[in-house]
Amino acid sequence: MGAQLVFFVIVTYFILVFLISFFTARGATTNTFFNADKGSPWYIVAFGMIGATLSGVTFISVPGWVGESGFSYFQMVLGYVVGYAVIATVLLPLYYKLNLISIYSYLEKRFGFWSYKTGAFFFLISRTIGAAFRLFLIAGVLQIFLFNELGISFGFTVLITIALIWLYTFRGGINTIVWTDTLQTAFMLSAVGLTIYIIIQDLGVDFNQAMVMIQDSNYAKVFFWEIGDKKYFFKQFLGGAFIAIVMTGLDQDMMQKNLTCRNLNDAQKNMYWFSFALVITKVCFLALGALLFMYATKNGIALPENGDDLYPMIAKSHLGMMAGVVFLLGVIAAAYSSADSALTSLTTSFCIDFLDFDKIKTGEAKKRMRRIQVHLMFSVLLFLLIMLFKAINNDSVIDQVFTVASYTYGPLLGLFSFGLFTNWKIKDLYVPYVCAVSPVICYLLNFFSESLFGEGFQFGYELLIINGALTFIGLALLIKKEKPSKAEVVISETGARGA
Repeated sequence: MGAQLVFFVIVTYFILVFLISFFTARGATTNTFFNADKGSPWYIVAFGMIGATLSGVTFISVPGWVGESGFSYFQMVLGYVVGYAVIATVLLPLYYKLNLISIYSYLEKRFGFWSYKTGAFFFLISRTIGAAFRLFLIAGVLQIFLFNELGISFGFTVLITIALIWLYTFRGGINTIVWTDTLQTAFMLSAVGLTIYIIIQDLGVDFNQAMVMIQDSNYAKVFFWEIGDKKYFFKQFLGGAFIAIVMTGLDQDMMQKNLTCRNLNDAQKNMYWFSFALVITKVCFLALGALLFMYATKNGIALPENGDDLYPMIAKSHLGMMAGVVFLLGVIAAAYSSADSALTSLTTSFCIDFLDFDKIKTGEAKKRMRRIQVHLMFSVLLFLLIMLFKAINNDSVIDQVFTVASYTYGPLLGLFSFGLFTNWKIKDLYVPYVCAVSPVICYLLNFFSESLFGEGFQFGYELLIINGALTFIGLALLIKKEKPSKAEVVISETGARGA
């Protein structure tokens, strides 16, 4: 693909995004930025959340995993469905009952000031690192496809990337994100669908024959039952369920979209249909992975050392210009759909959770100016983190940093679980210490896993569950002797009835 074509594709994409931003940001207020004035159609939210759930990493990595692990990832997808059901029946009723803008304000109502700030702080850490990592990846793709050839530095590429996101989100906020997510999801699904079609045509078979080929191949194994295998069914299934709960249901980024629906019923319909559509989407990604490996085998293409490189390599160099264009659109959409919503949710959380926008009585103009400043602050912070990742210049180190971000969801799991399924008051002042110690203990358990549990033993996704359990136990040690107030019982029972 030539630089001119790549430039044209990117410019066309952003023209469409800015058109959506123009129409959705007209007359926007601070409330519009935070909750879209509770006016989002549930089906638009559901469709857009598919793209928000995926990322540039998922878009490229899931097909690459098939070569080594078959369809084992589908075991996690089944766990996702259970997790989303918990969100729809337990968490969403609570959030709508309390009319929350930031979901972490529940912790203040349930436990107190320090629990609330601790939960919000852990979200800010994890989302900032995660968003920076995703933007680092997309900046790298743009650098390879276009900016290297134009002699533009990586730092300038990053600056352009973040500036574009800031420009189309700073006015409309979540109201804009709901609709841009829809466009980005459409691009992602089109990219996968068109790539599958092009490969099937090249293989000389029809769709049904291609599905039979996949089913009969070594790539189609789904279930793994050996306990020692990291792909063991229950480890992946339970891990998937809890990952969905914490990274969607306890994440302001994802829940902010759900809370823009008109009412609880619409939000629940959104979650159910989203989970159904996501299962189909993941199956398509897995099928694409199998077809990519079969295509490479048929055409004598040497497989890259890293499976993540297979889809970009074949799309760019072997399937023709159309495949290269749709791949580029897909990976850009995948990265931006998660990064732009992250920037908006970080701004929302900081404004509500730390600047008390929902409590102070300042005028709309002052709130708007402060919100724009916060939006700009997080943009600068993301830029600095991305440049730090570039300076480290070690993929394994970056993967470690990204993995560390997942530790921060354990305390959130423990806090919300304790709040939902018990009625006890706790000594709120000591909650930050419990939430700080739990991830440290988990890190040490993981670091010394072979010494403690035998050679070859490694923790997987269950570490998240252990992290949450340790937080839960720590909170239990902080229980006050007096009974909870009537208001706190009502808040807790709201979640318990949903369960």
